Order: sequence, then structure tokens, then C-alpha cells
Amino acid sequence: MNWKGVMPAITTCFNSDLSIDFHFMAEHCRWLLDNGCTGIVALGSLGEGATLMYDEKLAILRTCVKVVHGRGPVVAAISALSTAEAVLLAKAAANLGCDGLMVLPPYVYKGDWREMKTHVAATFNVTPLSCMLYNNPVAYGTDFLPEQIRELATEHANLAAVKESSTDVRRVSAIRALLDRRLEICVGVDDAVLEAIAVGATGWIAGLANALPRESVELFNCGMNGEADKAFDIYRWFLPMLRMDTVPNFVQLIKLVQAEVGIGNSRVRPPRLQLAGKELENTRRIIGDALQSRPQSVVSYALSNRK
Repeated sequence: MNWKGVMPAITTCFNSDLSIDFHFMAEHCRWLLDNGCTGIVALGSLGEGATLMYDEKLAILRTCVKVVHGRGPVVAAISALSTAEAVLLAKAAANLGCDGLMVLPPYVYKGDWREMKTHVAATFNVTPLSCMLYNNPVAYGTDFLPEQIRELATEHANLAAVKESSTDVRRVSAIRALLDRRLEICVGVDDAVLEAIAVGATGWIAGLANALPRESVELFNCGMNGEADKAFDIYRWFLPMLRMDTVPNFVQLIKLVQAEVGIGNSRVRPPRLQLAGKELENTRRIIGDALQSRPQSVVSYALSNRK
């Protein structure tokens, strides 16, 4: 399992009745890989996993595995209210042909370290798949500290990576200092990608890549290759949109970017609602200004079947 490179946490596209548009999701996966992404992460927060029924989650994974078909890994986000449900989904993901798991703390309940360790360990223990721990204390209220991540890595051979979304890039260097290259470290907040690369990140679980994959890949590759000036030129252009990944309504914002570039639509499932009024107007202005000044050398290839 290759945890390196740019792997979008894909959005879930909905029809007008808010059923899942599986046809578009298949085309979207193909298009992301065509534009240089190294893999696909499905069912995450950006994929509105909390609004998906269990059978819908399986159907999405089945769609992704079928269309990606060896071109890159398909990673299933394992998030649930209960440990039992997380274990059930992890087993199903392996049976469906997924290549890896992104393991989250439980929804809603914010337990202590003993409880959170038991929860994620239950998933690690039931799967042969390579796993990535998702640390996002801002969104989930659970913070896996570098020393705790070391403890998990010592006890679970299939823990191969961590998605670090604390927004503090010092966490990346702290994990590196404790574990060297034992784990791949993926940055999980879009507006910290260059900073995280500088201190040891080797992957990016990306949000804006859903709409602008080639731009994201070029930014990441320039950072990894030490092309500082070129990387910062792209970063400076990209930052107004990358910052949309770090606010509570990031799903609505990123889906709006997709809609504005003709890749999908802005529909979301309640309790989320689409942007409206001044917020919609201001966001469209930010997106429009950015797209007008987009570096032509890194423009994503077109998707022939737009939704």
C-alpha cells in the first residue's frame, strides 16, 4: 500500500433527490487519477460519511474499487458511532477489495486515551489491510499525541501511516523524531501542505484536489522536489481556496468550487445546507478571482462527462 502522493478525500455526489450519483462518482475517480492523484479516499468527513447509510457506504466503496481497478489504492474511511459498527465496516471494506483503511475516532463520543486506543485498535486487529490513523482534534475532539501514536505503531504492524490534521505542523516533526520513517505522514489540512512537507510529510489527503487535482499534484510535487520558488508561486495563488478546507462548512465550500469548475454540483445532505446569500456571493467571488489568475501550466485536464 502506497501512502505517498496526493490522495483526494473524495466528495459524495448527490442527485437532485439527494440519492448518490454513482455514475458521476466513478467518472470523478477516473478523472482524479488521470490528473496525477495517486489514490482515492472515500467515506471521509468531506465525503459526508456521517450522512451515509451503511449500505450506501458499501455501494460507494464497490464503485470506487471497480473503477480504480489497480490504478491506485482505494482507502475506506472507517468512522462510526460505535466500535462494533467500525469493525463491521472495516471487515466489509477488505472483502470489497479496498487497499487500505483510514481509521477515525468514534463520532460524537470524546473519550480518554484508554477508550480511544481500544476503539482504533479494534479496527487494526480485525483487518489485514494497511491502516492510516486519522488525527483531527479540531473536528473530533480527540487528540492522538505523538507518544500515543508511537504506542499504537509499536503494537500494530499494519498501522502504516497517520493523517495529521491538528493544524500544527510541529506534530509532523514530533512524530518523525519519535518514529523516524516507521510511519508515512500525510498532511490533512490543505493550507499547511508545504509547511508539513518541509518537516517530513510524504503524502497529502487533499480536499481541493476534488476540483483542482493537477494543480494540487503540481504543488505537492514541487514541494517534495525542493522547487521552493515554483511551489510558493502555486501556493500563493491557491491559498484563498485551500483555506476553505479548514472551516466548519468546508464540505459546502469545496463542493461549490467543484460546481464552479464544472466538476460535480454543490448539493449536500442535511443537516448541511448549500451556501446562500452573501456567503455564496462572496465565496463565488473568491473562486472566480482565483480561477481567472490560475497558472495555465498546471490547469487540470477537462472531465468529459460533467454533472
